[in-house]
Amino acid sequence: QVQLRESGGGSVQAGGSLKLACAASGRSVSVYGMGWFRQAPGKEREFVAAISWSGRSTEYADSGKGRFNISIDNAKNTVYLQMSSLKPEDTAVYYCASDPRPFYSGPYRSSVNFDSWGQGTLVTVSS
Repeated sequence: QVQLRESGGGSVQAGGSLKLACAASGRSVSVYGMGWFRQAPGKEREFVAAISWSGRSTEYADSGKGRFNISIDNAKNTVYLQMSSLKPEDTAVYYCASDPRPFYSGPYRSSVNFDSWGQGTLVTVSS
């Protein structure tokens, strides 16, 4: 059974930074790609970033390019999302997700391909 646990959310002022972490169990991040999605109040869930099993392939939504960085730590079986220059429109619940296709290198943008999700962590950016 795959379990994903996010951490690192919180409240920050615009321009600040946060680093989210997602600890995985039951599935290795060195075999399966991982993604981050977010859902703001009243809006649909949207893709934020994804990383392949090798770490060599990454994808970002246009909203986060140049500001967000996704990475993996194989030893900790954890995926991270470093967010900087945060804006109020980044306010959302952030979810990590695991793709069930081993050694698949993307693309990952569609949430329908991810079969395991964390419970989410809230990020609030104030102006």
